[in-house]
Amino acid sequence: MKNQKADMFVIGLALFSMFFGAGNIIFPPFLGMQAGSSWGLGFVSYYIADIGLALVAIFAMLRANTDFNGMMSHIGKVPATILSCATVLCIGPFIAIPRTAATTYEMAVMPIFGLEAGNVMITAITSVIFFVITIILSLNESSVLDIIGKFLTPVLFIGLLIMIIKGFISPIAPISDTTQLESVVQTGVLSGYQTLDVLAALCFGVVILKTVKEKGYTSIGEKNLVTGGAAIVAGIGLLIIYGGLTYLGATMSTLHTGDSITRANLITEIVKSLLGQGGVIFLGVVVAFACLTTSVGLASSCGAFFEELTNGKVNYKTVVIITCVVSAVLANVGLDTIVSISGPILDLVYPAALSVIVLALFANNIKNDNIYKAAALGAFIMSVLTTASNYGVTACDFVKSLPLATYGFNWLVPTVICGIIGAFIKGKKNVNSLIDEEDTVEN
Repeated sequence: MKNQKADMFVIGLALFSMFFGAGNIIFPPFLGMQAGSSWGLGFVSYYIADIGLALVAIFAMLRANTDFNGMMSHIGKVPATILSCATVLCIGPFIAIPRTAATTYEMAVMPIFGLEAGNVMITAITSVIFFVITIILSLNESSVLDIIGKFLTPVLFIGLLIMIIKGFISPIAPISDTTQLESVVQTGVLSGYQTLDVLAALCFGVVILKTVKEKGYTSIGEKNLVTGGAAIVAGIGLLIIYGGLTYLGATMSTLHTGDSITRANLITEIVKSLLGQGGVIFLGVVVAFACLTTSVGLASSCGAFFEELTNGKVNYKTVVIITCVVSAVLANVGLDTIVSISGPILDLVYPAALSVIVLALFANNIKNDNIYKAAALGAFIMSVLTTASNYGVTACDFVKSLPLATYGFNWLVPTVICGIIGAFIKGKKNVNSLIDEEDTVEN
């Protein structure tokens, strides 16, 4: 017998666990520290760009009754393959997976053993051990991984909640009356991008929708209701944690600047100030295991994706091993370097991906795939020009004067215009991407 409220709560917790990666802990405090008195505005911008858009991606798949590949197929086979690969590589060996190892080193190994930054040998040893374990667990299904994952999320949540409550009752220091940022909103949006939750949601959504269906919810109305309820549960949990962490970062704004402390060191210092060295050790151990489960999950996803993409010509095990080797190398450059390198990569990937995601919300009303193609192309061109401008190509500086540029969305208006132009180019709707065509008929 179906119990909607119970199912909403259980699925919501699962969704919360998927988004609540240990690496995400580093972004809200750093944003709060930089934003100072404007930490609330920074947090709202961050939350919308992170969880807000991630949930939009899940609802888009639900609305279009399709999966990640089906959604991307609207822009054509070759562009879809390129964008899908770019997305998986971002949440895989290029950014997210190396970040798990770097986070483990800087938030667990360094503070627990009292090591200084820049210890090349220990960093390398940590990376090798971390990814050897990742390979072993990725290639051999183990119930231990599920047990660790299910146990660590509530432990990490409760620990952070205790810290946040204490931080509100007894702030570490006064919040700065000024901000270190030129644009709090833009920095908040870019920090939201850095979590990679929007791109990860394209993979997570498939799992959530499958779970909802397996629980007996087959009609569009039922699926929307249960998924919507689960999204609210996950959203509230993440709102509490991320909002609290942003505030805690703001209480450090009179003590540090963005140039005087790293993201990992900031959260470690916050924990030590509020919970003592015991809290640092507790957080470090939990974060290390949480990062490991995240790494295994992402490596497995990469292996499955590229095995399917190549029709088995490149097998799962080979992809997992290559992914871990590449990740181990990149992890050694350091957490902040990984974050800075990922900036321009995400600037190129996000606009096109977001344009497809938003249009998928209206998939049942869009009869011409050229709308998707033109919008995605416009978004990609604008992202290239913006990235070029950010790296000193003055001929592209005009993008900084476009509407919404202050908020990091200068690509939005050109994308809409390109989509409208695409509507006047004759084409046909892609109907081959539906997961289960009969599900589109509401029971």
